Amino acid sequence: MPVTAAGRRFDQALAEMFPQYSRSRLTGWVKAGSVLLDGKKAPPRQLLHGGEKVELEAELEAEVVAAPEAMDLDIRFEDDDLLVLDKAPGLVVHPGAGNPAGTLLNALLHHCPKLAELPRGGIVHRLDKDTAGLMVVAKSIAAHTALVAMLSRHDVHRQYEAVVIGTMVSGGTVDQAIGRHQHDRLKQGVRDVEDGGKEAITHYRIRERFRAHSVLQCNLETGRTHQIRVHLAHMGHPLIGDPLYGNGLRLPRGADQALIDVLRGFRRQALHAERLAFEHPITGEALDFASPRPADQEALIEALRLDTAQHPDD
Repeated sequence: MPVTAAGRRFDQALAEMFPQYSRSRLTGWVKAGSVLLDGKKAPPRQLLHGGEKVELEAELEAEVVAAPEAMDLDIRFEDDDLLVLDKAPGLVVHPGAGNPAGTLLNALLHHCPKLAELPRGGIVHRLDKDTAGLMVVAKSIAAHTALVAMLSRHDVHRQYEAVVIGTMVSGGTVDQAIGRHQHDRLKQGVRDVEDGGKEAITHYRIRERFRAHSVLQCNLETGRTHQIRVHLAHMGHPLIGDPLYGNGLRLPRGADQALIDVLRGFRRQALHAERLAFEHPITGEALDFASPRPADQEALIEALRLDTAQHPDD
């Protein structure tokens, strides 16, 4: 330990000495006796005199238990520390009840088995099953620790395209805390911080307006579960096709059968993570990725655009 560590707690000084590891991982190693102070086991809160000898002998244990599965992945960037991929709609990110296999995590473990040593297999943020688009995955402990901190500081730029019900007038910001829905455990909802809600901020602007729908660009400051879906539904403009937060089909007056078929056939939330930008957590390189609009969302927007062109007076 450096002399300047005098008066500091053992776990605090360790976190500064080994920033590539999370505080919780280091604390676990200390409690297990894998980190010795002057050759002896010491509690995490042990106060230091400065100048002590530290011995770290620990192995990275498996953090996740899931079977590797060979699946096609659309990887946009990869090096020793991270990868960026474009997730297809319909792909579940983590195994769970009803989805024990066939998930993105299963595919990642086949692609890179060492991800089993990282929390949640290196997945530092998630997309809902039916949301398409870009995700970053950590491949090293150092990158994982740094990416989690960057997301917490809002240093990762995440941009989405959403197609919503209703003709919106202007862009703006939704600053409403989100927490577990009081009556439906599958849903999230707008809740006061005092009532268990967590800060959630979504910026949005209008890209295109149709007769009964709008295309929005949404940028996240925070990353709460279902954030965009909850915020837009709270405003009265749920995503087209959203099975949890939608309020049914909305047809423009006099819509033809072609548009009706497209709207009825769009059976997922119309949300696409189209842009992801951040500094590489290890090299500092500026990384910026864009994902093309999925074919089904492109067809949806084209149908709405055509309907609006056919009814210029509405």
